[in-house]
Amino acid sequence: MKKLNIIIAAVILLGGTATEAPAQFKQKKVLNYQQHDNKTIHFGFCLGLNAMDFNISPSLSDYRNDSLLSDVSGLSPGFHIQAVSALRMTNHLELRFLPGVAFGSRALRFFKSGKLYDDHHQIESSYIELPILVKYKSARVDNMRGFIIGGLNPRLDLAKTYHEDEGIYMDLKLNDLCYEVGGGFDFYFPYFKLTLEIRGSWGIFNILSERSTPRPEFQNAMDKLRSSVWLFSIYIE
Repeated sequence: MKKLNIIIAAVILLGGTATEAPAQFKQKKVLNYQQHDNKTIHFGFCLGLNAMDFNISPSLSDYRNDSLLSDVSGLSPGFHIQAVSALRMTNHLELRFLPGVAFGSRALRFFKSGKLYDDHHQIESSYIELPILVKYKSARVDNMRGFIIGGLNPRLDLAKTYHEDEGIYMDLKLNDLCYEVGGGFDFYFPYFKLTLEIRGSWGIFNILSERSTPRPEFQNAMDKLRSSVWLFSIYIE
C-alpha cells in the first residue's frame, strides 16, 4: 500500500512537471519597434492607388427641356504619393500632415433624349494635396493596431480641364476642399511600421466653373459638380 501511494505521488508530480515545462520554454511574443509609439514627431512616406469620381447634380431646367443629361461612364485607376509628418498627441491620438500629389481621370458622358450624345469628355486631374487628418488608434495587440482617421484635404488641380482641340468643353475650378474618412491597420516590424489604409474623400464645394466655353450646353447640363475619390494607401514610417 505504501509503495502504491509513492507511485501515485510520483505520477502526479511528473504530470505537473510535464504541464509546466511547455509554459517555461514558451517564448513570449517579441514586440517590434516599440520606440516608435513614444516619438513626439515622426516622418515617413506613402504610395497608393486611387479611383476618382464625380457627384453630379443635374440641371433641373435643362432636364425639363429634354436637354443633356450627364453621368460618369467609368472609373480609371490613378496613383498618389505623399510625405508623412505625424505629431503624437496622446497614446491613441495622432495629428497627421500628408502633403503630396495625386493623378487620375474621370470620364463623363452625355445623353440627349435617352440616346448617347457625347462620350469624349475625359477629365484628367493633377492634384497638389495638403490633407490634415486626426488618427485615432486602438490599443496595440502584439505587433498590430487598428485605427480610424478623418479630417480635411485642400486640393489644387493643376490640370487644364478645358481642351477645345480634344473636344472637351468642361471648365472646372482649380481649388477644392474635401472631407475625408477612413481606417486601416498598423503593422510593426523590427525597423519600421507598415500601414494599410482605405480612405474616402468627398468634395464640399461645387467645382463647376462659371466661365463660359464655346459649347456651354455641357456645363449647363449640370447644376453642381463635386469631386469624390477612393484611396488605398501604403505607408512606411
